[in-house]
Amino acid sequence: MAKLEGKVALVTGASKGIGAAIAKALAAQGAAVVVGYASSRDAAEAVVTAIRAAGGQAVSAGGDVSRAAEAAALVEAAVNEFGHLDILVNNSGVYGFAPIEEITEEDFHQQFNINVLGLLLVTRAAVPLLGEGASIINIGSGVTTLTPPMTAIYSGTKGAVDAITGVLARELGPRGIRVNAINPGYTETEGTHSAGITGSEMEKSLVTLTPLGRGGKPEDIADIAAFLASDDARWLTGERLVASGGLR
Repeated sequence: MAKLEGKVALVTGASKGIGAAIAKALAAQGAAVVVGYASSRDAAEAVVTAIRAAGGQAVSAGGDVSRAAEAAALVEAAVNEFGHLDILVNNSGVYGFAPIEEITEEDFHQQFNINVLGLLLVTRAAVPLLGEGASIINIGSGVTTLTPPMTAIYSGTKGAVDAITGVLARELGPRGIRVNAINPGYTETEGTHSAGITGSEMEKSLVTLTPLGRGGKPEDIADIAAFLASDDARWLTGERLVASGGLR
């Protein structure tokens, strides 16, 4: 029997990259999945099609996680389609890099609104529907360990995710709800390609510093998420798993 059989999962930001891989991994373990997206409807539908082609259950749902009503609508989509909710993966995120002299208020609000406020709003909407044994998985970042230059805003958002994960683990633990974070290191995605990171000197430097000798793949993170969503991780909460191939 698949480890997530009978479970329902919502994955935000699941139209591509790490989110898409997580949605597929959860579905492969038997979960019915809501593939959340902000604007890439066609890409989200492609993920749904791939899951269904593999024998899984999935639907897509659009919404801006930084807006309360739209965040709540994503959660409602899971209940309306599949009847309940057991797993929430807060994966939606944006990033931007700039030296301190060049950061703007717009940069700050864009990243904090999606990466932090969005996580809080979706979680707030989901918690009343989650029962004992439910799992919340927040996707943070290895930048909170590395603290690289020119990432003051982005690293700040992911530091907030680390702290929120710990707070919610304590707050929701008495209700049997587990809350953990996965903090990926350098992971090759559509985003790293479009940002010019993949194939760059930056990538080469990161790989050189990685003990396992390569960059991460979305599937590397997805398998960890599937574990955290399952009862195999029943004694884990409040943890921050740095999934970086040893990069620190």
